[in-house]
Amino acid sequence: MVQDPAPSPAPADAPARAGTTGIFRAAARNLGWLLASRSVLAILSLFYLGFATRTLGVVDFGRFALISGAAQALATFVGFQTWQIIVQYGVEPIQQGDTPRLARLLRLSAILDICSALVGAVLTVAILFAWSDGFGIPPDLMRDTLMFAVVQLITIRSTPLGILRLRDKFSLSAVADSMTPIMRFVGAGAAMIFEPTIRGFMLAWAIAEIVTAATYWIMVARSGDLRLLASGRGSWQQVRDENPGIVRFSLSTNASATLGLSSKQIPLLLVGASIGPAAAGAFRLATQLAQALAKLSQMLSRAAFPEIVRAVRTAEPSRLRRILVRTMLASTAAALVILAIVALVGEPILKLVGGKSFVGAYPVLLWLAAAGCFDLATVSLDTVMTALHRAGTVFAIRAVGVGLLFVAAFVLMPAYGSAGIAAAVATGSVAVAILLGFAAARMTRTPDEAQPA
Repeated sequence: MVQDPAPSPAPADAPARAGTTGIFRAAARNLGWLLASRSVLAILSLFYLGFATRTLGVVDFGRFALISGAAQALATFVGFQTWQIIVQYGVEPIQQGDTPRLARLLRLSAILDICSALVGAVLTVAILFAWSDGFGIPPDLMRDTLMFAVVQLITIRSTPLGILRLRDKFSLSAVADSMTPIMRFVGAGAAMIFEPTIRGFMLAWAIAEIVTAATYWIMVARSGDLRLLASGRGSWQQVRDENPGIVRFSLSTNASATLGLSSKQIPLLLVGASIGPAAAGAFRLATQLAQALAKLSQMLSRAAFPEIVRAVRTAEPSRLRRILVRTMLASTAAALVILAIVALVGEPILKLVGGKSFVGAYPVLLWLAAAGCFDLATVSLDTVMTALHRAGTVFAIRAVGVGLLFVAAFVLMPAYGSAGIAAAVATGSVAVAILLGFAAARMTRTPDEAQPA
């Protein structure tokens, strides 16, 4: 009989780790591994974006951007944030040594990912056949686009990501993450030489997704958790009873991620549908460069989330406030430095990567970088509120931000075009930052502060 892997024991310094200093030390260690993989991404992305933009030109690169953006939008729309579910509800069974309960949780997460892929595949076929013209997809590319979108869906890797985060195996996660830029770099170079078309670059991007997902699962198998996942037995009712609030948490985090997508992919699709593929290509390149901020926000969130989940179970409001203040100061300083760098070298980088035809996207880049600064400065608020089961509040706040984004976009787009849509993205980010700040301040009030004067 195959034995379940032994649960990871709680560290001997668990009480210390619950403190503010312990959280920052552990989160910094996790962030170090994430930065290692993202540094590879940052360097290689400049090369493979340059290969794509200079090979396809601004119009065809715009079509490619719309196709890949639509596929990513569908994957995010139907996918659950199972990595957050695993980290949120997996800490307790590990601490208690309840291996069967953990196995059932992991199995549920994997089933959610599979169901998301199946639902997404059906939606992909329906949406692309109904609105292929809006995405600028010619008939000869329809089959390739469908295959590309399906690959994006079946390579959802949220469950293995959550398992590695739960086990603090950030080094393995960094290795798996690095496969995407490495394979895109190799694939884009091959496409530029052998198949310099949209189809060639779609194939390169699809192979990169498959290799990355396979690497994640290989890492999970090596850690022994794949056997643990396969051994999970139990009904949905049992899993729900063992993890109070898991349904609401799952729906709220999924909805919040979908709203987050609205500020990342939907503006690109809006530019393509209303202005054209050429504008979409320039917008996409600016978005890719500005998304370094969004990636840094995700790294900070993913690095801190496991430690915060462990800490908030015993933390008092005053301690949570100290955690929030320290992380906000650090993330705000990082955001200001990166915004200054973008302002100074953004235009030369656009010209270097895409050529002269992309230099006009500099105002778009500045607005999107500003939006990323607000996201980065407030990432700790989102993380702590999610760990405290306030995902519904986060969803409501992001819904307000998305609503303002669309209102501002329709007001500004007629006069300012792509730059107006980018400014609308920044408007939504400012609104989310302000509302998260108010919500966090109220959440961390001490009993004395909550009493009326």
